Amino acid sequence: MLSSLRNIFKVPDLRNKVLFTILMIVLYRFGAHLPVPGINTAALKTLRSQANQSGVLGFLTLFSGGAITNFAIFALGIMPYITASIIMQILGVVIPKLEEWQEQGAVGQRKITQWTRYVTIGIAVVQSTGLAYLFHTGGGGIRVGNTTGLDLVAHYDAGHVALIVLTLTTGTALLMWMGELITQRGIGNGMSLLIFASVVSTLPAQGTRIEAAAGWGALVVTIIVFIILLVAIVFIEQGQRRIPVQFAKRQVGRRVYGGQSTYIPLKVNQSGVIPIIFASSVLYLPQLLSFVLPSSGWGASVQSFISNHLSNPGSPYYLVVYGLLIVGFAYFYTAITFDPAKQADTLRKQGGFIPGIRPGPQTERYLAKVLNRITLPGALFIAAVALIPSWMLSHYLPGNQVSFSGTSVLIAVGVALETMKQIDSQLMMRNYEGFLK
Repeated sequence: MLSSLRNIFKVPDLRNKVLFTILMIVLYRFGAHLPVPGINTAALKTLRSQANQSGVLGFLTLFSGGAITNFAIFALGIMPYITASIIMQILGVVIPKLEEWQEQGAVGQRKITQWTRYVTIGIAVVQSTGLAYLFHTGGGGIRVGNTTGLDLVAHYDAGHVALIVLTLTTGTALLMWMGELITQRGIGNGMSLLIFASVVSTLPAQGTRIEAAAGWGALVVTIIVFIILLVAIVFIEQGQRRIPVQFAKRQVGRRVYGGQSTYIPLKVNQSGVIPIIFASSVLYLPQLLSFVLPSSGWGASVQSFISNHLSNPGSPYYLVVYGLLIVGFAYFYTAITFDPAKQADTLRKQGGFIPGIRPGPQTERYLAKVLNRITLPGALFIAAVALIPSWMLSHYLPGNQVSFSGTSVLIAVGVALETMKQIDSQLMMRNYEGFLK
């Protein structure tokens, strides 16, 4: 390991890429603690303690690295870009123009990237306006017991709201630019590394809360569980079903082309962490809507049911609904990202075929059957990763002060593996020994 680290800094251009990436992450973490102007900074400490009770802010805190509880310039984090990317991927299935761009290669990808930026800015404007309103009327919808929300925007007028919206939207645009800079001039995928930095930055504080609430024994057990979880995630993330493909020989003039064998790699976890993000957003929608219900009568009953069953990781309702949502979204997202009909058509045009399977409709049905079979264990695995740690921690911390712990590890491991592969390929190109052996 140490020799591999030394190899990174032996290569000047690779060393510069790594240092540039670290510099961008440091700037991002600095911006995550720089509050926006025009807010009540005295109320931020209470907001942080309330956000530890999870809920909607617990979800947003994970992806903003705590910036939202600081009401920082990077409070929205990279979530608007993630949402915009998911929207563009889904629309690519139903809008012919986007599908045409997807088939144009690099030129079409640049157009999709540009429109993703526009959608990101639009989402950032809407979300920043909503945050300004929620933090003024109810502290982001956070309620602890019978207490009411905080007023972080004391001077709630058009000028102050416009300043907050402009600052948060600009912070999102700056963060998007920094992510693209890391991709171009640094090492790894910039957006993924920013999410990685956000997730990892919250882990020490979560460990401290476990130790304070349940003692060192609970913390040691949690660490052991997470080590086992880490090994399992690496095993599943690396798992593939390789479908062999044979290309027929064809003669052009005096030369013979084709005849080689290759394979189509189908990952066990084809959808990554996206189903968890989708399912979490849907699960928190009732909680968001409950904040506008009456505080007495039937409204109070609905709020109590949602709080006790759909927001509590120890509730059977939560486990069943959340698990089914994750499995459903895993199949949904896999169907979007991998189209068996398009893959079968591409193989047919290139003169390739799966041994024992006829080209065309039979190949399409075979790919769809294999994809459905390997998607189920992958979906069940990421559901277990999301549910088991949260269920376990809910017994140590009845208030669910540690949120999305399994998701944190899944994101961190996935991004770390991808970054290490890129560093490894850079070292192998220069005849240096890498990390992955």
